[in-house]
Amino acid sequence: MKHLGALLASSAVIGLSLGSANATDLEVTHWWTSAGEAAAVAEMAKAFDATGNKWVDAAIAGGGTTALPVIISRISGGSPMGATVLVHGRQAEELIEAGLMQDLTPVAEEGGWKDVVQPASLLGACTVDGKIYCVPTNIHSQHWLFLSNKAFETAGVPVPTNWAEFVQAAPALEEARIMPLALGRQPWQSLLVLNVVMASVGGPELYNSVYGDKDAELAEGPEVTAVFEALADVRRLGARSRAQDWNEATNLVITGQAGGQIMGDWAQAEFQTAGLEAGKDYQCLPGLGQQDIVSTSGNAFYFPLLDDEAALEAQMKLASVMISPETQVAFNLKKGSLPVRSDLDMSLISDCMKKGLEILAAGKTIPGVEQYITPDTQASLIDLATTFLADESMSVEDAQAEFAQIISEAY
Repeated sequence: MKHLGALLASSAVIGLSLGSANATDLEVTHWWTSAGEAAAVAEMAKAFDATGNKWVDAAIAGGGTTALPVIISRISGGSPMGATVLVHGRQAEELIEAGLMQDLTPVAEEGGWKDVVQPASLLGACTVDGKIYCVPTNIHSQHWLFLSNKAFETAGVPVPTNWAEFVQAAPALEEARIMPLALGRQPWQSLLVLNVVMASVGGPELYNSVYGDKDAELAEGPEVTAVFEALADVRRLGARSRAQDWNEATNLVITGQAGGQIMGDWAQAEFQTAGLEAGKDYQCLPGLGQQDIVSTSGNAFYFPLLDDEAALEAQMKLASVMISPETQVAFNLKKGSLPVRSDLDMSLISDCMKKGLEILAAGKTIPGVEQYITPDTQASLIDLATTFLADESMSVEDAQAEFAQIISEAY
């Protein structure tokens, strides 16, 4: 891993070389490599370049599961980038405690972040011992069901309005030789599906109690049994899907080869890039149409500690640019996510973003699971979810028993 980090470090400037007296090249790592994600990143880069500095893009293909070990290895191994995206939660705690991250409190106070960031928990997730160590850039909710109008029209049935109707419509899709559900086969996507079904079928109270309170007794009960029964439906309806990357699965919905996909709101970027219109060509159901909820997880950028004064100045400039009103609108419109600022004119928002903002304004939110559990617990849940969704011989009872055991050992 350190060898890979060294290769990355040698292929891009690490925030230390000066283009001019007032300009600095700053390497930025992220895992946004799909067409829609790349378009969103380009908006951020354009805004930073307009300051006279230079965004040096260092995208890591394969998603966060692949990128995160590389990012952490580079920072802890002494070859830090200028800035890197991480998910809100407990990922960066050890790096901060080790003194490897820049304190952004001065720029946050100057920009009045506490007055505009919504919900306040986003900035709270960036705060350690009263100091702010990251800039929240967007709110991503995992809890969506995307549906292809074309697929259901071909099958001759109405587009479902919730998960129960989707399951009922599946036979008509199969008869029309359309796979009901597109499933990406990367492990992190299996955990996403588990978490979405937990909150949407089980409900927010169950989700918060099991993950937040680590209620192992509840995890053994009938409400969680219903969750794993719904996951068995997911397994059955997605059995024909051979996609690996999430955007490959999204494309099956875009082209009408699949009826739907359980995925985070970042999938909207792919629909938009393909020229499809929310509400007309595809539907987006928050909480699988079962619950009006969005999760308040999302992305934040951290700035590893660098020795060069010019690089530090560029880091603070980038942090300020990322949360500026102009960048927030441009970036999130392309990313499919919700902005973190409460003071924006979002007159150009899509139908899906409008739904998300209305739910957010109503306070119907749940924390991202990574804000509740440690990376070790997440790894155990990933193994369970991946195995269950791939192995039809694994029973609901066995899967729930393993789930309850994991929750009993969580802290």
